[in-house]
Amino acid sequence: MKLKQALKSTACALALLGLGGIAKAEDTVNLRMTIWSANEAHLKLFNEIAADFKKAHPNVNVAYESLPFDTYTTALTTQIAGGNAPDMAWIFETSAYDFVKSGALYPLSDTLKATPGYNLEEVSAGATERWSQAGQIYAYPFSTSPFAMFVNNDLVKAAGAKTPAEMIADGQWTWDNAISTASAVAKSGKGGLVVRDFNYQNWQYLTSVWNGWGASPWSEDGKTCLMAEKPMADALSIIHDAIFTKKAMPGPGETVDFFAGNAAMTITQISRASLLPKDKPFSWDLAPLPKGPAGDYALIGQAGLGVMQAGKNAKVAAEFVAYMTNPENSAKLSQFFPSARKSLLNADVLKKTNPLLTEEQIENVVIRGISTGRVMPGHTGFAQIQQTVRSGLDSVWRPDADVPGTLQKICGQIAPLLKR
Repeated sequence: MKLKQALKSTACALALLGLGGIAKAEDTVNLRMTIWSANEAHLKLFNEIAADFKKAHPNVNVAYESLPFDTYTTALTTQIAGGNAPDMAWIFETSAYDFVKSGALYPLSDTLKATPGYNLEEVSAGATERWSQAGQIYAYPFSTSPFAMFVNNDLVKAAGAKTPAEMIADGQWTWDNAISTASAVAKSGKGGLVVRDFNYQNWQYLTSVWNGWGASPWSEDGKTCLMAEKPMADALSIIHDAIFTKKAMPGPGETVDFFAGNAAMTITQISRASLLPKDKPFSWDLAPLPKGPAGDYALIGQAGLGVMQAGKNAKVAAEFVAYMTNPENSAKLSQFFPSARKSLLNADVLKKTNPLLTEEQIENVVIRGISTGRVMPGHTGFAQIQQTVRSGLDSVWRPDADVPGTLQKICGQIAPLLKR
C-alpha cells in the first residue's frame, strides 16, 4: 500500500512540477540512476557507457547510486515520496505493475523508436509485456536473466555423490536427486543447497523451486490465490523436509555463501556469475534447474530501466536510457545482464561476453532459459502482498509446521488484496 501511495503521489505532483524543467543545451544536466548493484565490474561498465554518452552530450553527467538489494524498492519509493526521485531507476519485475500503472514513469516508446539504429522491433512483445501499458513502453527490460543452479563439483565429489552434469547425462537430474546430493554434502559440514536471496524473507525466490511442481501463488489474471492448492502444498512440503529433516538447505538464521566455496549448490540468476572467485579455488559448473513432477521448466528474472516522471530532466534521461540500451551497449551489458534482443541470443555472441561460460552452458541454460522461461510472479500492490505472505510463511519455517493449514490461512489473508 505504501508503494502504491508513493507512486500515486508522484503522479499527482507532476501537475505542479511539470516537465518544463528540461535543461537548455548549454546548461549542465546531472542525471542520477538508482541501481541495486555495487559490483565493481558492473559500475566500471556503467561509467564507461556514461562517459561515451558524454562525448556526444558534453553537458550531461550521469551518476549511479547503489541502494541495498534487500530494501531497494522501499528506498526508491521513499525517495520518490520525499520529492527526491532519481532521474532513472532499475525496477524489479515483482513491482513492475505498480510503477507502470501508477503513472510514475515517463513513456519511452517514442524516444526509443526515434533513436537511430535502436531496432526496438527485435525485442519481443513477451519481454516488454510487464513494462508496457496501452501500447506504450514505460521501462526497458535491460536484464532478462534465467535462474540456474551453480554447482561446486569439488564438494559434491568429496561427498561421494554424482555431479549434476553426470546426472543430466544419465537423465537423472531431478529435484529428488538434487536434494539427496545437497543432503550428502551437508553431512560433511558444508552447506547443501542455497536459494540465494530467499533468506526466509523474500519467498518469491522459491519460485525457482516450486515451479517444478507447477505451483503458482496466484492465477494468471492475478485475482485468485493458488497457494493452498495441492501443487504449492506439495512443493513447500518438500522444501520443508529438505530444511528440517534432510538438512539439505540452510535453516532459518543460517547464512551460507556458495561463492565463498561453502555450499554444494546455489540457485540464482546467471548474472551472479560475476561473484565467482577469479582465482578458481573450486571447480564449478552451471546447470539448468532440476526436473520436477511437472516436468522441465525455466524461470526468468527481469529488471526494467525506467525514467521517473518527477525527474527534472525526464527527456534527457530517456535519451540516455535509449543510448544505454541500444544494440551496441546491450551487447556490452549482456556479459552481466542477458539481453532480450534476439540478435544477442546466440552462442557466438554470448560466449564473447560471457567467457566464464562454456558453449554448452550458454546453449542449455542461458538461451533455452530465456526462450522457454516464465517471469517471476508480480502483482499490483506487491509490497503489501509480499509482506503478508512472508509473515504467514513464518509458521511454515518450523520443524512441526502444518504446511497445508498455513497455506489455507495465507490465501484467506491475501485474497482481498489480489482482487483490488
